[in-house]
Amino acid sequence: MTEVPEKYALEVSSPAPITSARQHEEYLAVLNKLATKENPSSDEEKYAAVLLTLIEAYEEEHHSIPDAPPVEILRALMDANDLRQKDLVPIFGSESIVSEVLHRKRALNKTHIEKLSKRFHVSPAVFFPRAL
Repeated sequence: MTEVPEKYALEVSSPAPITSARQHEEYLAVLNKLATKENPSSDEEKYAAVLLTLIEAYEEEHHSIPDAPPVEILRALMDANDLRQKDLVPIFGSESIVSEVLHRKRALNKTHIEKLSKRFHVSPAVFFPRAL
């Protein structure tokens, strides 16, 4: 059995398919701790890979976002959360930058993507351009 330090342990004895939003949040928190660790052990890397697989499966089933350009995904998330352009100023720094992004005059950068994924509780991957 893979041994991981106590601080990465889940409430369940071993990772299992995610069945609730609370469990999803718990797995995300543990994965985040592992992802930010400087020199993870081989066992920790394996544990993180298992958690990631379980998280992705849960998100695909419960939070699936169809393939779309990043700006369209951002607009959909704004609509779903009843947000306006000015509500995203803390993420982008100014309303003019928000406008440029929404009008495709400026691409999302790594910092924007990181902040948006945390704000909307989605994987950063949803904001990366994909072939449609």
